[in-house]
Amino acid sequence: MTFARLKESIRALYEGATPAGVRFRYALLAFDIITVLFIVATSFLPRSQAIETLDILFGAVILADFLARLLVSPHRLREFTRLSTWTDLVAIVSFLAPLAGEAGGFLRILRTLRLLRNVQMLERLRLDSDFFRRNEEVVFAVTNLAVFIFVMTAIVYETQKFRNEQITNYADALYFTVTALTTTGFGDITLPGTTGRLITVVIMIFGVTLFFNLARALLSPNKVRFSCPDCGLQRHDSDAVHCKACGKLLNIPDEGLA
Repeated sequence: MTFARLKESIRALYEGATPAGVRFRYALLAFDIITVLFIVATSFLPRSQAIETLDILFGAVILADFLARLLVSPHRLREFTRLSTWTDLVAIVSFLAPLAGEAGGFLRILRTLRLLRNVQMLERLRLDSDFFRRNEEVVFAVTNLAVFIFVMTAIVYETQKFRNEQITNYADALYFTVTALTTTGFGDITLPGTTGRLITVVIMIFGVTLFFNLARALLSPNKVRFSCPDCGLQRHDSDAVHCKACGKLLNIPDEGLA
């Protein structure tokens, strides 16, 4: 197989609408979810040879995926202006280079953000999953909040493990992050010093914002995605007859939404 044909075959897997391409992208989605579960689970376990071997395997797959995406991209340099590219690089380095350390490696969970920024995967999920269509905003809100909690947990652990006897493992850091985010503040664990106070402020401000976004998504009426022919408004009530923005008569398909 020539290089040009190989490139076209890879592009078909990543961008094509063929059954093989759809299955391949769903397999990547499943792999990303398994990766996140692996990161969360192993963060509470002592390092071992088996975990390090799995680290290398995950890193090799992510590296192959990254290189394949870069190969088929029409604008390779522009890829490095995207957050998803840098989260992949963080994941690759943290899996393949132990120098990143445990907490630095935990930033691999940022890779979750790439799942929800993949336009083709989103469109596919909207077509295939009634649950996703109904709860898209909730899925986004839950994912963003979870990523924020685990990233801040890693930062708390990394900055406090050698100077704060109250934080000896990820469970302690996670406990502090959640109590700070919810502004419960039991007071049994605190972060001393200016750095600790600044981290606490960041957790409270951004965490509460994300928490309220989740509450709003859960409590607000379900919306359907349908572009208004006149004004282009994308989100409407599931039983909407007219566009709320311009009054245009709508013809929203209701298959699977009843």
